[in-house]
Amino acid sequence: MRLFFFILVFSGIHFCTLLAQSAYLPFDRDYYHLLERYEIKNGEFNPSFHTGTKPYRRDKVAEFLIEYRKETFNLTKIDSFNLDYLRQDSWEFYENKAPVSKINRGKRFYQTPSDFYFFRNETFDVHVNPVIYFQGGIESQEPVGRFRNSRGIALRGSIDRKIGFYSFFTTTDVVFPSWVRDYARHKGAVPGEGFWKRYGDSGYSYFSAMGYINFQATEHIQFQMGHDRNFIGEGYRSLVLSDFSNPYPFFKINTKIWKINFTNIWGQMNADIITDRGFPTDGRYPQKWFTFHRLGMNFGKRLNVGLFESVMANHFDLNYLNPIIFNRWVEHQLGSPDKVMVGTDFKWNFAVRMQLYGQFVLDEFVFDEFFGTTGKGSSRNKHGVQLGCKYVDVAGINNLDLQMEYNQARPYMYQEKFNHQSFSNYRMPLTHPMGANFRELIAKISYQPLTRLILRGTMLVQNFGSDPTEEANFGGDILKNRVGSSTGLFGNFIGQGVSQKIFMGSFQCSYMLKHNLFLDFSQTLRSMKSETDIEDLNNSFGQLSLRLNIGRFDHHF
Repeated sequence: MRLFFFILVFSGIHFCTLLAQSAYLPFDRDYYHLLERYEIKNGEFNPSFHTGTKPYRRDKVAEFLIEYRKETFNLTKIDSFNLDYLRQDSWEFYENKAPVSKINRGKRFYQTPSDFYFFRNETFDVHVNPVIYFQGGIESQEPVGRFRNSRGIALRGSIDRKIGFYSFFTTTDVVFPSWVRDYARHKGAVPGEGFWKRYGDSGYSYFSAMGYINFQATEHIQFQMGHDRNFIGEGYRSLVLSDFSNPYPFFKINTKIWKINFTNIWGQMNADIITDRGFPTDGRYPQKWFTFHRLGMNFGKRLNVGLFESVMANHFDLNYLNPIIFNRWVEHQLGSPDKVMVGTDFKWNFAVRMQLYGQFVLDEFVFDEFFGTTGKGSSRNKHGVQLGCKYVDVAGINNLDLQMEYNQARPYMYQEKFNHQSFSNYRMPLTHPMGANFRELIAKISYQPLTRLILRGTMLVQNFGSDPTEEANFGGDILKNRVGSSTGLFGNFIGQGVSQKIFMGSFQCSYMLKHNLFLDFSQTLRSMKSETDIEDLNNSFGQLSLRLNIGRFDHHF
């Protein structure tokens, strides 16, 4: 029965007059930053390009950039280069004739700058590219060098210009920086990945696979089904749904009418994993089911507001398949057995080249305790807040961009009193890496002095509370059961438990050797201070990497 809905919808495409279709752009923060800066520079939102739900479709990005270039005059040399780079990356949606590569190899490989191999006719369109990520690094106080060795392939295309598809496969051997290694050991899972095996004494080895098909059922309704991640919001982080966890199977309906964009996602998550001596092992892992609705709307030309709700249930229920009903009401009728969150997000181009954005997520609250003077610090008032600002071409300096972001989540946010209903997937948070019980400030600056050179700086400050023992629960570890809290109903505040502070600063330099081939250098300084430790824990991590057709991996947590 749980497959019936998906089969029914998928079979329905045979009865629809399908429209032209495209694959999605993989969610790469550096790549998406280019798109964001041109939307902010444009000042007014493009009614056909909604950014609250990521990733974006390639054809919609092409429509936006074509319109932007028509209306923009006196482009700088660097902006012209960036727009050409974006055009070449999805050239099939800009023009019928493929751009010619300067390194054409035998008129078969790299005929275009962006494709190792492509074939395109009226029936079939396919683009094939290798994926490489070679990285080496040295960390202070660690005798073993750090490295990443990823090899794989990515392909995308369409059939009959009506069914879009995408697949991505890599195999990776990696030795993480110490704080990422410790995080993975504590969670029993690798950030962003699923099943893993031991590599040497302190490394990890894993296979990554993502893929989907998508199709336009009508002029305004689009379907997507596959195995991937989703991201909600405009920030560096998301308190609603982020890309931090393992990819998961999902079905998505996106409806765009007038100024409204309505997104529905149904997904299946791993509630936990079976381990043997700390390692994932064979067996049927427990599952849970995720439902998400978001209604986004443009108010005027500079303000977009979204309303959302999500449900996490440890069983499949037909009641949640209704794409337009208010799921909180449905959950009440079932006896409130499942985890429900509601909230809002927004973005506002409030000044020239500046954008304000944010999110408010409500997990649980009691009205009198939330707004009244009694019951301060109630553990039932679980919510998260994000507020950020983006400023492009700072002080009139071309291609100098700044982003500031504040995030916080109260204790016990994303936890649940029933087993396997935390807001997690494969033991990883579905939102912020810290889980809950934290405050965070992030500052990011990006400068592109040359067409192929980008300099980036990131500063991060976190204050959070951890549990002194595995049995304790002060509200930060979302995998723990809410019933087993270590505090009373009142007097709960962010940072309770063992107070921890993290400061991290990193500098990155990326040079594009050829289309989507980057040489990266980065240096990271990280300091962690705990109220139970006499000395601070300091790390210095420098690395050099070569990557092709894959985004950078940052370890900002």
